[in-house]
Amino acid sequence: MKLDVIKLDGGKAGSVDLGDEIFGLEPRADILHRVVRWQRAKAQQGTHSVKGRSEVSYSTKKIYRQKGTGGARHGSRKAPIFRKGGVYKGPTPRSHAHELTKKFRVLGLKHALSSKAATGNLVILDAATAEGKTGALAKQVRDLGWKRTLIIDGAAVDEGFARAAANLNGIDVLPIMGANVYDILRSDTLVITKAGVEALEARLK
Repeated sequence: MKLDVIKLDGGKAGSVDLGDEIFGLEPRADILHRVVRWQRAKAQQGTHSVKGRSEVSYSTKKIYRQKGTGGARHGSRKAPIFRKGGVYKGPTPRSHAHELTKKFRVLGLKHALSSKAATGNLVILDAATAEGKTGALAKQVRDLGWKRTLIIDGAAVDEGFARAAANLNGIDVLPIMGANVYDILRSDTLVITKAGVEALEARLK
């Protein structure tokens, strides 16, 4: 697959050949769904918690005598049946993460990249460099028509470009090791620099 390479000012900068084994697959929703679900489950904090019977603050004294009241036999105000008593089998802090093989995660990333290429929402950028001025970069992004955009650079993101893009709404910038299925799919436009393409092909082959 061959795509044109553009500059930030909209000019052409040649073309690049993209490997079909990474950018030319037929996207499968089931694979993408499993990888996104794994990502979101791993990111979930899991700090939800309630107090059980042994944790609520009440006296342990028997609340009334065993016999002769005409009511049920209770020994503690901490029981879940009472107001402000402990919660029975409530949520406790835990990890929501589950296992997914590295081979499957790599496959998911390939399908995510292929889905952007298939829909025409993949842009190859010559280089992501800027002088650190947000206004100048904002004008270039507006002229290119980028709305919700993910920009993937090489091993490291240019410091000036990262600083300029930090205050731009809808523009996310990641190095190659930060490239992930969830961020790729939720972006309207995926922009990869030439250095990012080389690094991706080296990482996924």
